[in-house]
Amino acid sequence: MSNEEHRRGLMMALSSPSGAGKSTLAALLIARDPVMTLSISATTRPARPGEVDGREYHFMSRDVFERMAGNGEFLEWALVFDHFYGTPRAPVEGALASGRDVLFDVDWQGARALRAAAPEDVVGVFILPPSHEELERRLKARAQDDPAVIARRMARSADEISHWVEYDYVLVNRYVEETFARLELILGAERLKRHRQIGLSKFAANLASG
Repeated sequence: MSNEEHRRGLMMALSSPSGAGKSTLAALLIARDPVMTLSISATTRPARPGEVDGREYHFMSRDVFERMAGNGEFLEWALVFDHFYGTPRAPVEGALASGRDVLFDVDWQGARALRAAAPEDVVGVFILPPSHEELERRLKARAQDDPAVIARRMARSADEISHWVEYDYVLVNRYVEETFARLELILGAERLKRHRQIGLSKFAANLASG
């Protein structure tokens, strides 16, 4: 990569109500985009069947989490459904400096906190389901939660959806591949933003001076 093409990485905050498809879209981005890396959050919730520590989440005790939070080791953290979730700071800052993009699968609280911590780096994308009925169907189809948890998530979805106006982009996820294609367009445009082109100022100055 030449000096004029070198850029600072960006932070893409991808949010949605549970079941709208953000985790599926996040997995596609990580699998298909070699420059994108997934931020692995820390959490105090127990691992679900099939989840591996350090892959889906860094699973830790509440005591360890609270100590890290107190030391400023998280970019953001929040209490969601009785468990803490947070974004470790050091790996994110290292990735951005090296020109890599970091993807965050977070709720609106996490996205808001990320924007407060790094407003120039964050690109917010909110994913909406095509209907209330489809959202409930997707939650049941996952077969990961009991009916009481599904009911709680559906009750919470209206509040989550109300925060769509805080995001830079909003996509209705009717078909995954169609939504993913739009997500790629957003990413491509954001990577070309002038303030992310670290070497561009010097390159343009040299051109102007002849």
